[in-house]
Amino acid sequence: MNIGLCIRIVGLLLMLFSLGTLPSMVLGWVQEDGTAEVFGQAFAATAISGVVLSLLTQRVNTELEIRDGFLVTAAFWIVLSLYGSLPFLLSDAIEVSVFDAVFESVSGLTTTGATVLAGLDTLPQSILLYRQLLQWLGGIGIIVLAVAVLPMLGIGGVQLYRAESTGPAKDSKLTPRITSTAKALFSIYLGLTVACAAAYYLAGMSAFDAISHAFSTIAIGGFSTHDASMGHFQSDVILLIACLFMLISAVNFGLHFVAFSKRNPGIYRFDSETKFFSGVLLISAIVTCITLVAMGTLSTDEAIIHGLFQTVSIATTTGYASDHFAAWPSFLPIFLIMLSVMGACAGSTGGGMKAMRILLIFRQGLRELRQLLHPNAVIPLKLDHRRVRPEVVSAVWSFFAVYMFSSFILVLCMLGTGLDFLSAASAVIAAINNLGPGLGSVAANYATVTDAGKLILCMAMLLGRLEIFTLLILFTPTFWRP
Repeated sequence: MNIGLCIRIVGLLLMLFSLGTLPSMVLGWVQEDGTAEVFGQAFAATAISGVVLSLLTQRVNTELEIRDGFLVTAAFWIVLSLYGSLPFLLSDAIEVSVFDAVFESVSGLTTTGATVLAGLDTLPQSILLYRQLLQWLGGIGIIVLAVAVLPMLGIGGVQLYRAESTGPAKDSKLTPRITSTAKALFSIYLGLTVACAAAYYLAGMSAFDAISHAFSTIAIGGFSTHDASMGHFQSDVILLIACLFMLISAVNFGLHFVAFSKRNPGIYRFDSETKFFSGVLLISAIVTCITLVAMGTLSTDEAIIHGLFQTVSIATTTGYASDHFAAWPSFLPIFLIMLSVMGACAGSTGGGMKAMRILLIFRQGLRELRQLLHPNAVIPLKLDHRRVRPEVVSAVWSFFAVYMFSSFILVLCMLGTGLDFLSAASAVIAAINNLGPGLGSVAANYATVTDAGKLILCMAMLLGRLEIFTLLILFTPTFWRP
């Protein structure tokens, strides 16, 4: 393992990440709200640290192996979260502890959207913009940029791409060169962000709110510049625009690339994962809307808008709120939170187990039922008219087993911090699926969670963002053996 090269890459990525503080620094300087110096200090600390790490290791071997990719990815997200917390710690505009600052930073970068902050409407816009940028960079921006830049520096990016990319199809490339793949993904990501911001602005948002919410919508993050989240705007049009872009961002970006390059939107209709994901969302939205009307919680028009919005928001693991869904009657709060376990599609910016894995588990279950009725029959498992390799099915079931075991352990740990079962379970589900809002005492925010609980949830958010194995593999003795 090339530890020196890993340190050098982390240094290079820190230099890239430091640029994320510049927009907030400029905004703070223009508005004279006292935050320009804070962001300047955070920029200097991050950039200088990156330069020092790079210079100390500039003579190391530049051959990157797959184990190095796992180490760099995990180390980068942990280091990035620590440096990302600096503006929260240094600013006088908010009073947070070290644990709160790190929690907010981890939540932003993992696109979880859980927050410990209240009174967002009164915070300086520079702080609010920084939170939104954390989510946008955490979506796919930083890693995709890194994969595009590293080959220019003589450091291969394939291993980093495989270690960081989400979903069961990690080895697929959209173009022959990994750099071109990264550029293609980032172009789509940036284009959707611009389109989303324009749509929000035309629907009545201010330019600041439109840009800020576009960042978190396309990243499927859920941070807002207002305590009431999307409910602040009281606009059905804005909620429908948000639904549209959340759905687009929840679909595999590789599929977007193919559809765009071939100029054939019909490609989406032939993708099994997209059809399954859309079907689950449609049925879930209908169930939610009917229940809200039947229980007399909302009028028919309100039930359709808010029921659809909250279903899409939670199922895609975005976490925006248009209404206080945790107070909705009957089974709805639990039902919606459980939707986040599936999450978005593989290759998207969303969290959860990914629709592809759930689809494979579902079809494998049906196959086993048919096999019981016809023990001697050969019944292959197929997806998109292609046979699924046994090792893929095994990997999916292994992921599911580790996911469930990790969730179980984390819930027990959260119960040990003093939370009730509903709050502890929903907090873990929201964290490991990168959703954000929970139920019970964590429905509004996570300020009441103990410092130990926040560290546990930080671990859960990182596990979810890095698809569990990428982080857990570092704790195995085999990984560190020569």
